Amino acid sequence: MLELHQKQELQQKLSPQQIQYIKLLQLNTLDLEQRIKDELEENPLLEEGLDDEERRREEEIEANTSAESENEVETEDVDDEEFDVEDLLNSSDDLYGYKASPGYNEDDDDRERPMPSAPTLAERLSDQLSFLDLSDTDQLIAEQIIGSIDEDGYLRRPVESILDDILFNHGVDLTEADVERVLRQVQSLDPAGIAARDLQECLLLQLYRMPEDVEGRAVAIEMLERQYKAFTMKHFGKLKKRLDVDDRTLKTAFELIQNRLDPKPGEGTFSEETNYITPDFTVRYVDGEFIITLNGRNAPDLHISRHYRKMLEKLRAQKKKETKEVDTDTKQFLKNKFDSARWFINSINQRRHTMSLVMDAIVQLQEDFFRYGEGNLKPMILQDVADIIDMDISTVSRVVNGKYVQTEFGVYELKYFFSEGLETVDGEEVSNKEVKAILQDIVDHEDKTDPMSDQSLADALEEKGFKIARRTVSKYRKQLGIPVARLRKEIVLDDETVEG
Repeated sequence: MLELHQKQELQQKLSPQQIQYIKLLQLNTLDLEQRIKDELEENPLLEEGLDDEERRREEEIEANTSAESENEVETEDVDDEEFDVEDLLNSSDDLYGYKASPGYNEDDDDRERPMPSAPTLAERLSDQLSFLDLSDTDQLIAEQIIGSIDEDGYLRRPVESILDDILFNHGVDLTEADVERVLRQVQSLDPAGIAARDLQECLLLQLYRMPEDVEGRAVAIEMLERQYKAFTMKHFGKLKKRLDVDDRTLKTAFELIQNRLDPKPGEGTFSEETNYITPDFTVRYVDGEFIITLNGRNAPDLHISRHYRKMLEKLRAQKKKETKEVDTDTKQFLKNKFDSARWFINSINQRRHTMSLVMDAIVQLQEDFFRYGEGNLKPMILQDVADIIDMDISTVSRVVNGKYVQTEFGVYELKYFFSEGLETVDGEEVSNKEVKAILQDIVDHEDKTDPMSDQSLADALEEKGFKIARRTVSKYRKQLGIPVARLRKEIVLDDETVEG
């Protein structure tokens, strides 16, 4: 039996405009720039830059300013026919109309500098394949291997997956032995250690490349091949016994591995110029006030095309007069694109407003840091900012994620300013980031022949006024990437040490 029932319920749904705004909010400066370019390509009604009206207004202002300048020049008592050649040659006003002052120009920072082109790791390896004299099949395998190498230079894909890709994409059926054989040839390329499956193989590949007369090479190879686990655990006593070497020989082998081998051979191939951060904000402290600037790329000048706007108005007028049949498809297309462009512009403006509110609140809560620098960070959570700007905590999280600020003390990710609070023995609340900095300093200055345990570190922090449990110290130590005490131990040899 069929029955009808009425049910009343309240549901929260986001409009397409709200979804678009949320997506734009979580983009950083470079991603937003690309998103705007995509929108400009998809929507012919959307244009970048000032519209005709604004451009005419600026031209009028510029023309009036130029006219005033000319009048001022005419009123000056200057003899145009008399001039000093030396004054002309030494003038910083260039003959072509621009200022050529040799000093620092603040505008230089805003100009887009050309980025030098640098080959990628895969391109460098591919260029070297021609020296290996490979067959067509081996060339195919080598290219597949190179394409599977991670940015740090390791080959983490299983051989079976490489075989499957070659079979699927090229229809060539090969064996694991074929891939292993070509892999050994790829591993002979530069940089040394490339295409290794793990750290042990990476270090050994680099040692094999060294001349045989390098001091410590033979012991280092034997240690990595036969006693790798003892090497990673720094069991110095076991290593000396099993390798039958003295302290000095073991020290030499350790120093060779530490100082001359690269655990991530692929990372050294990337240029620093291609790996940079574009700050979303700039904060300066001038004359007792904070000046907060949003990167101009976050607020581009966008407007709706006047040409298409007039076309849409003309179609509407035709419908009212009913003088001729209106092209419905054209009108609907223009209307959809018009609404899309308007929503996009509003979302960009709303994003700019929200980001400015969040940054203002962060500066307000971390005023001492932006004024004096590190060592003055206060505990702060996302809810603190949300309460100030009267927005949801999820909105603050989206703004903070992946955004950076340029300060007088360096560039920081916005996440850096958020941390839990700890209370000192004096009752003062400090950021756990400050406690971590103190913990790092204690470890840096400890006796490396007898490293401090987590309990000893907790005791040292308590002496400095921070009463923290041992398990909390252990957590902070792991977050800082500091190994346990045993792995921080060093070999002592005639007042010299060698780190493991």
